Amino acid sequence: MTMMLKDYLNQFDRFAAAAGAQVVHVEEGCAKAVMTVEERHLNGANVCQGGAIFTLADLAFAAAVNSHGYATVGTANNVTYMRSARLGDILTAEAKEENHHKLPFCEVRVCNQEGELVCVMTGTAYRRNTPLIPSSI
Repeated sequence: MTMMLKDYLNQFDRFAAAAGAQVVHVEEGCAKAVMTVEERHLNGANVCQGGAIFTLADLAFAAAVNSHGYATVGTANNVTYMRSARLGDILTAEAKEENHHKLPFCEVRVCNQEGELVCVMTGTAYRRNTPLIPSSI
């Protein structure tokens, strides 16, 4: 039985799961992931650490570029933070693939529960010729 990509990433992307990030929607070339900012995400300035926000964006990126079924790995990312995220904020990362060939390019926008833009990440990946999800799962 073939596992859905959303379920596969939520189970096997162990780093993102440990950070509290979860994929909630995937369709071809698009994905959405969410994370609630908890105490564990806060840095010394008492705001969400940038790496936690990047992890959420990267998970949405992974879901979008892998949505075609082939193992696709990131090769470059750029992230710009627009505002701080605070304890209790519910962050949503929405990824949209702009180019879906061998070197897909994707933009991810992370917003808080008020719809305010927290960060924008762009990424490039390399698509391999092997299925992402093993047929045995």
